[in-house]
Amino acid sequence: MTIAAPDELRVDRDGHVALVEIRRGPHNHVDARFMGMLADAFEQLDREPACRCIVLASEGRAFCAGADFNSADPKEDRDPSAFYVQAMRLFRGSKPVVAAVHGAAVGAGLGLALVADFRVTCPEARFSANFNRLGFHPGFGLSLTLAQLVGRQQAALLLYTGRRIGGEEAVRIGLADVLAGETEVRAQALALAQEIAVSAPLAVESTRAALRQGLADEVYAANQRELVIQREQFRSADFREGVAAMAARRTPVFERR
Repeated sequence: MTIAAPDELRVDRDGHVALVEIRRGPHNHVDARFMGMLADAFEQLDREPACRCIVLASEGRAFCAGADFNSADPKEDRDPSAFYVQAMRLFRGSKPVVAAVHGAAVGAGLGLALVADFRVTCPEARFSANFNRLGFHPGFGLSLTLAQLVGRQQAALLLYTGRRIGGEEAVRIGLADVLAGETEVRAQALALAQEIAVSAPLAVESTRAALRQGLADEVYAANQRELVIQREQFRSADFREGVAAMAARRTPVFERR
């Protein structure tokens, strides 16, 4: 299949399993343009009858370290709706998705990992919903998807504190499904995808549709609520302080304004 920017995103298919690789290393930061390209790739694979399962992986040190606020388009900083319009498309596919999460899955990177049906990870991985630490409300529908996956209490703990947890704890609380060695994450994700692909594709897709019934619409609605609050908080002094503190690797000093 044709990719608009193959140096940033690569798609390969081996039999019934497709590998979609983010190639924006080392940190694999994402923006609206890239999310649109990723959604295009997922939708093209969704239309390929031979494709039965998708593995989402990354090169570099991180799975996805979220948005890069130090280099992002200032217009996108003020209104992230273009980013989320593209991100929401990822929830509407019919094919199962396995995420190979090594390194950091932070902020939007965590949201991207939660698009998948399953997550394969390693002890060295780091998961974090760091939005509140940066001074603004969670996005990517995480106020819904994270709570559905790990329960309301665990989601609240992760969202309020922005703490980073490793792969072992992620598996323990249900945030990830398979723990592998650091160099085996992708291979284990591909093996799981191959196992899924052996089952009858129409049966798998109908079962997935039943289990995820209404999920895309629910995530979209949650994201719309999140966007209203994010737009307001992006104008706050606390948000500017959170981003500055992150860049300086210091503890932020928030003043509730």
